[in-house]
Amino acid sequence: MIISPQIKYEERTYRNLISKGKLESYNIVIGQSDLFISSDVNLSEEAKKSLIHHRSHLENYIKKYPQFLKSLLPLAQDTLAPAIVRDMLEKSAFCGVGPMASVAGAISQFVGQDLFDYTESLIIENGGDIFLKTKEKLIISVFAGESPLSYKVNFSIKPENTPLGVCTSSFTVGHSISLGKADAVCVISKSATLADAAASAIGNKVKNKNDIKNALDFGLKIRGVEGIIVIIGNDMGAIGDITFI
Repeated sequence: MIISPQIKYEERTYRNLISKGKLESYNIVIGQSDLFISSDVNLSEEAKKSLIHHRSHLENYIKKYPQFLKSLLPLAQDTLAPAIVRDMLEKSAFCGVGPMASVAGAISQFVGQDLFDYTESLIIENGGDIFLKTKEKLIISVFAGESPLSYKVNFSIKPENTPLGVCTSSFTVGHSISLGKADAVCVISKSATLADAAASAIGNKVKNKNDIKNALDFGLKIRGVEGIIVIIGNDMGAIGDITFI
């Protein structure tokens, strides 16, 4: 199975490259959330219900605390907030970024956790940020925009290491904010919320190829980060527990 963890937001053509085996695949779209889900059985209704639930928590919280949407820096923890909000506040604070830097990964993870009881294999991709569990080995191919390394960097995911988050930030691809210049910063973590926030934080530090090593060293110090890949132009660096193929 091949999954691309970073895509151009306006076009979802990369989804045609995903080899799904015997899994059922389907889209759930609500507002800005565009989930591409593969599972043993079609869980469209369950996924839609879960997505509505978690989005409503986020939307209601943002109405009460607008800075949650706008801040590029960590915000204070809120023990009374909904679970998805608490997770975003916590994981973004680990990484030194605003909570919305983790939103796509958080949505994938929280919807995924709601669906775990219904399926042994599950892949949820939300704007290039993935949360998955699997009963077979997967291969992930990294899309890095116009970089010559795009789709040439591949690594495997073992079933025993899942559930797992694989999230990517990019300056040249997608709609998310990046203060760096990387074509792709891919982060692996048990938490997709953390992987998303960490990818943004690490990506912010990559202005040119000379920044790759320092960005990798910074990223691996973030608690919960298991592996990092940074691609900028013709150059790439990686660190952590990654099995390339």
